[in-house]
Amino acid sequence: MAKISNGKDNCNGNEKKDSFAIEEFGADRHGLLTKILTDFEDHLTEKAGHCLGYHVNLDLNHLMDLSPLLRFHINNVGDPFKDSSFSMHSKKFEVSVLDWFAQLWEIEKDECWGYVTNGGTEGNLQGLLLGMDCVIIRTLTTGEIDCNDLREKLCLNKDKPAIINLNIGTTFKGGVDNLDLVIKTLEECGFSNDRFYIHCDAALSGLISPFLEQGPMFSFKKPIGSVSVSGHKLLGSSMPCGVLMTKKKYITTISKNVEYLNTLDNTISGSRNGLASIFMWYSLNVKGRLGLQQDVKKCLMNAQYLRDRLKDAGISSMLNEMSFVVVFERPPNPEFIKYWNLSCEGNMTHVIAMPHVTVKILEDFVNDFVRERNIWYRCGRIQPPCLAEEIGTYNCCCSIHGKGSLQNGN
Repeated sequence: MAKISNGKDNCNGNEKKDSFAIEEFGADRHGLLTKILTDFEDHLTEKAGHCLGYHVNLDLNHLMDLSPLLRFHINNVGDPFKDSSFSMHSKKFEVSVLDWFAQLWEIEKDECWGYVTNGGTEGNLQGLLLGMDCVIIRTLTTGEIDCNDLREKLCLNKDKPAIINLNIGTTFKGGVDNLDLVIKTLEECGFSNDRFYIHCDAALSGLISPFLEQGPMFSFKKPIGSVSVSGHKLLGSSMPCGVLMTKKKYITTISKNVEYLNTLDNTISGSRNGLASIFMWYSLNVKGRLGLQQDVKKCLMNAQYLRDRLKDAGISSMLNEMSFVVVFERPPNPEFIKYWNLSCEGNMTHVIAMPHVTVKILEDFVNDFVRERNIWYRCGRIQPPCLAEEIGTYNCCCSIHGKGSLQNGN
């Protein structure tokens, strides 16, 4: 397995030769570079087989069709709806992606504005590009917003308009803020539509919500101001990317003309990766709505399968409704966490049933977890953590709140 060195000898701290260092390679430069990259490709292939703890879709073979475009610099600088004097751009593809999401999220094309971002965080920053005092609202055990606390904070700040960042699927627990309840709370506290602005952070769930049987979790038919989604998560991309969508009326105040580029500058990043728009455009066309709907259905079923397997093994776990994110007890072994590429927070970890995660991978994970767990806790010196506070007593299988057990995972 290829390893990236930090340039220090592990035994005595002396400087050592690093095969990844940028230097003159000599006569066999091409051969050495090819070997380094081939080894790194093997390293990534091995890691992809057990990457469970992060919101990425690694099923990307169809994107190999786009490799000829990697020899071009494609820069979508400025407003995607305005041409630029820099002609090497892919704004036609970008606008096509935006049109697709406008239809998905139910906003008229002549009312919306947006762009392909470098990821969900940039979309959040663009959607909240205003100066404001920040007030933190408590959350429920599920990870969603506590509207009782929201009500109290709104009543304390009635003299100010409210700008609210809602999570349509939190990163760690997959909790979804109840948009209808938040709007109702705002109205009951005396905030009319012109006195609040809601941004929806739908990094993962922006492409899950529209395909749920019970209907979408959000829509521009409701009084929201903007939405951001990541393109490298459910859809899948070789590079971080996303989409920010808002209403035209909100973008005019930050738009300015740049004579040098002969276009408007109204995005945070300025220069933007033109390949990202093409990658998203291609994936949306290859998969289509039906393909995405099938991915959502499969991922939901796999998440439920994992939650049930963990429960059957006596392991504390939680799965929010209509979520891919299964939260459970954190393994005490750092090597186990590293091997399965798990993301941890306190006593919790999670697995995200993304499209590349098969039932076979989940079976291997559970069997490995249960087998190792029997070793970790066999002597009785340490016990599995109690997660009652983090995921609720009804989901906790510790010795106090449930019937936690050590058993065979097969």
